[in-house]
Amino acid sequence: MALYCNAANAIFTLWPRVFGIPVALNVDGVERRRKKWNAFAKSWYLISEHLAVIFPTAVITDAEKIQQYYLEHYSKETTFIPYGAEIGKVETADVLKELALDKDKYFLYVSRLEPENNALLVRQAFETVQTDMKLALIGDAPYAEDYIREVRDTSDPRVVIPGAIYGQGYRELGSHCFAYIHATEVGGTHPALIEAMGRGALVLYLDTPENAEVAGDAGIPFTHANLSDKLRETLAMPETQREELRLKAQRRIAERYSWDAITDRYEQLLVGITL
Repeated sequence: MALYCNAANAIFTLWPRVFGIPVALNVDGVERRRKKWNAFAKSWYLISEHLAVIFPTAVITDAEKIQQYYLEHYSKETTFIPYGAEIGKVETADVLKELALDKDKYFLYVSRLEPENNALLVRQAFETVQTDMKLALIGDAPYAEDYIREVRDTSDPRVVIPGAIYGQGYRELGSHCFAYIHATEVGGTHPALIEAMGRGALVLYLDTPENAEVAGDAGIPFTHANLSDKLRETLAMPETQREELRLKAQRRIAERYSWDAITDRYEQLLVGITL
């Protein structure tokens, strides 16, 4: 049995099938919609979508909206298995000292710094808000130099842009932020969103169908046009209301995105295609 991720790998799933090996492919969103790809790459991803519904034994989609996309566009039944996330905060806060951040005194953004993830939108919206809070923009990308340069072009001392942070430092940032801002507009279930919710962060999310599917009423939706207003509303919100949303986010992750449930689904699928 073989397991592949991303529709771009669909062509490679043919070879194990030739030798009778069952294959599962996680198509990982509609990749051709990303702005970073040129016309050739977008065409390749479109071809890969077609191959993904033919070659693998089973196709996995990580969001119900992506599952619906493959059903509507290709009449292909897929297996919905999202990402999982840990529940609860970590106690350490070493990375906060390194970045000169105080607990519960910063907004957090985590993603690859690419146009469809809207880091520039987040930075510019934050800069219009009068607050002593800081904004930590965490992430990088190997092929978006011009965009990253634009994101970093700020004189606001409240904005912290250290690049990508992984491991314990990443977990610490999600555990101790005032609020997490999720601004991606392409893809399925984003790990950073469910991980922030699992840590109990207050979540603001760009109102796309995929993000709304994850956060639901446990987060605060925003649009490209009203993020500044939503940041101000969040700051003015009674702490009891913010805490209610944080607890609701954790409960939602525990109910829908726990690792125990996710691994059980994978085990059931993989055992099923090998019988």
